Amino acid sequence: MADKAWFKDWFNSPYYHLLYQHRDENEAELFINTLIHYLQPAIGATMLDIACGKGRHSMALAEMGFDVTGIDLSEASISEAKAAESAQLHFYQHDMRRGFRINYFDYAFNFFTSFGYFKTRREHDNAIRMMADSIKPGAILVIDYLNVHFVESQLDPIVTTEVEDVKFHISKWQTADHFFKQIQITDKEHAAPRHLYTERVAKFSLGDFNDMLSYQHMQIVEVFGNYQLGHYDVKNSPRMIIVAKKLHEKSL
Repeated sequence: MADKAWFKDWFNSPYYHLLYQHRDENEAELFINTLIHYLQPAIGATMLDIACGKGRHSMALAEMGFDVTGIDLSEASISEAKAAESAQLHFYQHDMRRGFRINYFDYAFNFFTSFGYFKTRREHDNAIRMMADSIKPGAILVIDYLNVHFVESQLDPIVTTEVEDVKFHISKWQTADHFFKQIQITDKEHAAPRHLYTERVAKFSLGDFNDMLSYQHMQIVEVFGNYQLGHYDVKNSPRMIIVAKKLHEKSL
């Protein structure tokens, strides 16, 4: 059951939003501000937020004066995000493995490890193709991914946390190719753990991303190792933030 597109049900579940609602919002906001200061996009630049969730980062970018489109697979998340739509902010339910717009955006973003979930390399290649196709020649794609080597050394196997009377029992493990996180939920109505979900994230290295991006005529121009856009160290950096440029329009 864990192999059957686990993310479709989990990302649409109210338990997912409950578990992750207390992520560090200040850190996320500072990262977006630091990234925009680094990129220096023109006011009104078109931006695509891929796997935007409920759209809070899309909203922040729109408030900065950019023309932002957010896409996400979760119907529940997009339904909530649409309440904030404006002339320069739009949301669509969309699967990143399918084409969206061609040569349209000045920038595309994939924040906070919103990639690596699919079962096959072909599906991941399709997602990278969609990202590359969506931006104009010369435009920029930013992929914010976990740093595999750092996470391998920091994996905490058992975590239990409680949020609003719901207990989350989290078990983590890894194989040669993936990280796994199994989540069991106990609430007041059910004494025994239930609602079993298993997250799976591929162990993609910088070399893997270079291969996937190069195949789509994208060139990595910078790699950062944290949300302050510090130096990337393959062993010690918590993040792998890739900045890639579309070299030219692909021939049909």
